[in-house]
Amino acid sequence: MPLPALIFDLDGTLVDTAPDLLGALNAVLLAEGRRGLDTTTLRHMVGFGARSLIEQAMRATGDPTDPARLPGLIDTFIAHYREHIADESRPFPHVEETLAALAKAGARMGVLTNKPQELTGPLLEKLNLARFFGAIHGAGRFDYVKPDPRVFHHVVDELGGGRAIMIGDSKTDVATARAAKVPVILLSYGYTPEPVHGLGADAVIDDFAQVPAWVRKLAT
Repeated sequence: MPLPALIFDLDGTLVDTAPDLLGALNAVLLAEGRRGLDTTTLRHMVGFGARSLIEQAMRATGDPTDPARLPGLIDTFIAHYREHIADESRPFPHVEETLAALAKAGARMGVLTNKPQELTGPLLEKLNLARFFGAIHGAGRFDYVKPDPRVFHHVVDELGGGRAIMIGDSKTDVATARAAKVPVILLSYGYTPEPVHGLGADAVIDDFAQVPAWVRKLAT
């Protein structure tokens, strides 16, 4: 039986982007006279897009920012992040070899993330991961993002349609899968403020190398 299309989240699932995201976020905060955040705090804020990340960081370090100033802060964040997008970001253990094995087995794979499209492609290219994916969808390609099921179906359609599985690390990925009526696997090491085992996934795994086995289980 052919494998279902595998739709992966990016930050916290495929790549540990926290170090470079933190550098860009703290550059914004320090320029605003705020204190910087630590990696643990950041990991609980990632996954909802750049605007949400800035809003959360500003609330965590003082008064919420004026909404009129948010576009400029986001631009500053993105400009800094783009310049340092893969300085310290690295694929999580066993990601590259597992993706290679899945590709060899004929798996159709795509990326669906709320990271801006203009940053998603360059990050995957710099880390030599883009070669594994037949579809790469970041925020901005459409007017809607995860957990809207329409964006999930766009990725699946680009890969040729049929059955699919969502693989991520957060409640957003679970909500996306449930809205799209597909199974979901979560990685326990990802970026989420809630305990991952309580998010309602079909499977929670600790090692990316376990993905193929669980895909086969959920596909039967």
